[in-house]
Amino acid sequence: MVASVWRAVRGTGTDIVVLHGWGLNANIWTPVITPLAQLGTLHRLDLPGYGESPWPDNHPVDFNSLCELTLAALPERCHLIGWSLGGLVATELALRHPERFHSLTTVASSPFFPAQADWPGIEPHVLNTFAKQLSKDFKRTVERFLALQSMGSPHARDDVKQIKEWLFAKPMASVEVLDAGLDMLATVDLRERLAGLEVPLLRIYGKLDALVPTTVAEKVSAILPSSIAHIAPKCSHAPFISDPQGFIAAITPFLRQHTP
Repeated sequence: MVASVWRAVRGTGTDIVVLHGWGLNANIWTPVITPLAQLGTLHRLDLPGYGESPWPDNHPVDFNSLCELTLAALPERCHLIGWSLGGLVATELALRHPERFHSLTTVASSPFFPAQADWPGIEPHVLNTFAKQLSKDFKRTVERFLALQSMGSPHARDDVKQIKEWLFAKPMASVEVLDAGLDMLATVDLRERLAGLEVPLLRIYGKLDALVPTTVAEKVSAILPSSIAHIAPKCSHAPFISDPQGFIAAITPFLRQHTP
C-alpha cells in the first residue's frame, strides 16, 4: 500500500473500497458510511491529488498514473465502488487486474463521458467552459460543477450546501490536478475494452442526472449484457446523497452475492 494516499477504514469482513469523483474527496460518502461498513471493511480513499492525498512529484498528472497510484493503495482483494470519475478509474482497474476484485460497482459513471452523435453524455462545451474557468477562480468553478451535479435532485440546494461543507473540510485539489481530471472526463474511452470485463458489474444511475443521462445505461447494457443496471428514480448525479437508503438497498444484495 502507498502511505501518501489518505484513507479511513471502518467495519470488519470483506474489504470494500469507495472512490469519489472529480474535485471532491472521501467525505462525499458520509451518508452511506455506516451501512456500507456493516457489509464489510470499508476503505474510503482520497484519490491521489485530492483532499489529503498529495500528488507525488515524480509522477505525470495523467489517467495512467492516477490508476497506478490508486491501485497501489488498495487492499489485496476487494469490492470496488467508484462514483463518476472514480467509476472511470475503478473500471480501468477492474479491466487491468480482474483478479484483485470480487465485484465492481459504478455510480453515475460512464465508460465515456462526452456526448457524441451516437453516444449520450456531457456536452463537450460544458467541460471546456469549466477548464477555461479553472485557472481564473477554481473554487467557484468547482462550486458550479457541484450545482450541475445536483440539478434535478428534489433537495438540490441542501445537497450542494452539504457537499460544499464536505469538500472544504479538506484541502482542495490543485488547478493542475483538477484540469487533468477534466481532461480525463473529456478523453478517456473504455467502451471497446468494456466487453472484455471479467469482474461482476453493477451500474447505478440517477434518473434525474444532468451529467450522465440514463440513456447511457442502455448503451452499456448493449456492450456488456451480463452487467446489472439500476436506475434510482428520484436521484441526480449522486444517488447515495439524494437517496442513501435506496442506494444501500440496491447495492447490498449485489455485494453479498459476490462476497466469497
